[in-house]
Amino acid sequence: MAANAQLQEQIRQLPHQPGIYKFFDDEGIIYVGKAIDIRKRVSSYFTKQDHNKKTQQLVRNIRRIEFTIVDSESDAFLLENNLIKQHQPKYNILLKDGKTYPYLCITNERFPRLLPTRNKLNDGSRYYGPYANLTAMNIVLELIRALYPLRTCTYNLTPENVAAGKFKVCLEYHLGNCKGPCEGHQEEETYNQYILQIRNILSGNLTVPKAYFRERMMAAAQDQQYELAHSLKQKLDRLDDFQAKSTVVNATLSNIDVFSIASNEKSAFITYLKVMSGSIILTQSIEVQKKLDETDVEILTPMIMQMRTEFESQSREILVNTEGLELPLPGVTVVVPQIGDKRKLLELSIKNVLYLRKEKESMNDRSKDVNEVRIMEGIKRDLRLTELPKHIECFDNSNFQGDNPVAAMVCFRNAKPSKRDYRHYHIKTVVGPNDFDSMYEVVTRRYRRLVDEGASLPQLIIVDGGKGQLSMAVKAIKDLNLWGQMAIIGIAKRLEEIYVPNDPLPLYIDKKSESLRLFQRMRDEVHRFGITFHRSRRDAATLKTELTDVKGLGPVTADKLLSKFKSVKKIRELTEAQLIGEVGKAKARILLDYFSQQETTASPSVE
Repeated sequence: MAANAQLQEQIRQLPHQPGIYKFFDDEGIIYVGKAIDIRKRVSSYFTKQDHNKKTQQLVRNIRRIEFTIVDSESDAFLLENNLIKQHQPKYNILLKDGKTYPYLCITNERFPRLLPTRNKLNDGSRYYGPYANLTAMNIVLELIRALYPLRTCTYNLTPENVAAGKFKVCLEYHLGNCKGPCEGHQEEETYNQYILQIRNILSGNLTVPKAYFRERMMAAAQDQQYELAHSLKQKLDRLDDFQAKSTVVNATLSNIDVFSIASNEKSAFITYLKVMSGSIILTQSIEVQKKLDETDVEILTPMIMQMRTEFESQSREILVNTEGLELPLPGVTVVVPQIGDKRKLLELSIKNVLYLRKEKESMNDRSKDVNEVRIMEGIKRDLRLTELPKHIECFDNSNFQGDNPVAAMVCFRNAKPSKRDYRHYHIKTVVGPNDFDSMYEVVTRRYRRLVDEGASLPQLIIVDGGKGQLSMAVKAIKDLNLWGQMAIIGIAKRLEEIYVPNDPLPLYIDKKSESLRLFQRMRDEVHRFGITFHRSRRDAATLKTELTDVKGLGPVTADKLLSKFKSVKKIRELTEAQLIGEVGKAKARILLDYFSQQETTASPSVE
């Protein structure tokens, strides 16, 4: 697709350097891209001939181009990612902002609290997450609160305030959920040990807290403090149970990100697994709508960058299921494992993403089925039919001043076009422009053939026209002894009236109803189908009159010339040498003599 003069001038000014480019329409940024060579990449949008329809639409909307030069391809990648998140261009794939994901926060204060929050502040507190799954976060929070007696109050527990006796213990203290640091009943050192264990749990490391409870349990048992030992044993069991419910892959695998992608024509599905200390501590699956028919690598690359940022991953190793993926992350290795535990981990991720794609596609199919049944039920209700109209056929006639009369029929099955069942008809028994008799002929021919072949009949017939066309279609059905086996209606164009047999008054269906929209769609489709056929016949007749009647010139030569030059007028304008080059000396002479004779006949005589 060629660029206009203004865009061509902008492209000529683009540098042969790495950077990012921005496409603008009349309202703002519509696409951001990166390139090793900005001018070559941008030029390709306007010079390549094999762009898909979405890219062609993008190019048509470009009004202005801007660029930014950077030092390397890696810098271009990072800048592109930031600009996409900032501007959210129409034609770039997007990931929703992770600011809505919750965190677990250990507050920056004396006797810290553990709080769930969605606002990450720069206040010195320690944040863990974000958690893609709220249920998973609540399970962790419940586990920690069961293991450690933490305060939940908002008191400012400075040593001076506690010593002054400003606070009193609350119900949580009497329930055993808090040790009462507000009144100095708990040592700060012991409380900080709890916080240290909690930090390990939130980081995915259960080894340290398990060792802590095991050592204290053994010590309590040796001191014959069996009640305390039993309590510690219960907490250790909770940790073991929590770890058992986590997906354990291999204790030697630590701090690894796993990404898998599976796509179809419209969407890409991505699964992210985060592995810490041999366990999967985070899973997230997303669907990305394709904007320009991007490849898996083109989709997965920015998604990895964005998801790692959203979930604050510092993993130095990333496992993927797509070859050729490169990330501008120094010190980070991207691997497609083929064997071993890492391969098993990747296969687990692939299994999840394939299941996600299958479920989504099945959901879409079910949704389509539900929509189709709803439309058919609406038609049945609006027309008071006795059965669901799973098979509908619509007829229309087409002629131009009586020339080349034809008719067309389109077929919809389950409220969708069934193009293999579409039919064209040459009108054989009617002379001149007579829509009524033409309708009788094609309806008769259509259903006589279905009966002869033993094929199933439609539940509903639609005739494009008013009472006259409808009455002739009804007569044809009655003459075939099929009356009562199919419902039939006529649809008039002016006010979208629906006519039914034996009722002089039209039926008006709500203009916004799905029933009327389907009838209109079928009418438009049969009109298009018939007009296309009529034009082809008219063009064929024109060709026959102009060229194939020339003595010594056959239809093959006529087709060849018309296919190349599109009209007889342009063929007339060819020189003798050009004609000889196309059809040879003998046929060129025949055509030149014919054209010369036509001009002589058409010219008036001068006396």
